[in-house]
Amino acid sequence: MSTDDLRRRIEYFKDLGVKELYRREASPFVPEAPPIVTETVPEQISAALVQPSASVTPEVELPSLAPTGDTLLQIGQDIGDCTRCALHKGRNKIVFGDGNPEAPLVFVGEGPGADEDAQGIPFVGRAGQLLTQMIEGTAKKEGIPLVRADVYICNVVKCRPPENRTPEPDEMAICGQFLFRQLQVIRPRAICALGSTAAKALLGGKDGVTKLRGKWHKWNDIPLIVTYHPSYLLRAYNVEAKREAWEDLKKVLHFVYD
Repeated sequence: MSTDDLRRRIEYFKDLGVKELYRREASPFVPEAPPIVTETVPEQISAALVQPSASVTPEVELPSLAPTGDTLLQIGQDIGDCTRCALHKGRNKIVFGDGNPEAPLVFVGEGPGADEDAQGIPFVGRAGQLLTQMIEGTAKKEGIPLVRADVYICNVVKCRPPENRTPEPDEMAICGQFLFRQLQVIRPRAICALGSTAAKALLGGKDGVTKLRGKWHKWNDIPLIVTYHPSYLLRAYNVEAKREAWEDLKKVLHFVYD
């Protein structure tokens, strides 16, 4: 495993709240060492793992990012009637995802709203209707035969946050493991992150949409583009943002479907 692969895995488990790594000596005849509690700063964790002392070469075993033979059906079953975080207390339905399970393009939003919570389908309210118009309208203008059902749409969190507030970090971390598995199973040609919450969940960091949009990023080697969330575009004064979102969508559609 390369240093970059190891760092990505460490950062992934850090995002999920994992604070302990177990180290075992290379020799099978030496008893396992006790748990070592590491700092949560990824640079410090990485240095401790990839630069061991000269006298001991530790072997660090991390579980895979997703179970072998994972499927969307299995992920849905693993979520079950989820009560892992406080969001379950006010939800009506879990909103898992919608669209083509083999889609070459996946849109990731923040979380369900009232309409989504009622129907169990992502992006069906006003923002969802705008997203559908953006996908199908832009595709038609660009000569790409594409409708909403051809892509896959999901959210960072699967339950509606109260009053549509921004999800808390622990809520994003808990639901993030299922989002990451969804993306790993589908393995699209590209991902479109809708809004800053989705961008931060997938890319880390604190930058907002205005700094991230307009250029390509990567999530687990999958090209990723960031654009505005449709709910932001519903505000009448965001005329320039609408034009920029259209440019972002054109870019990702041509990349995936040309």
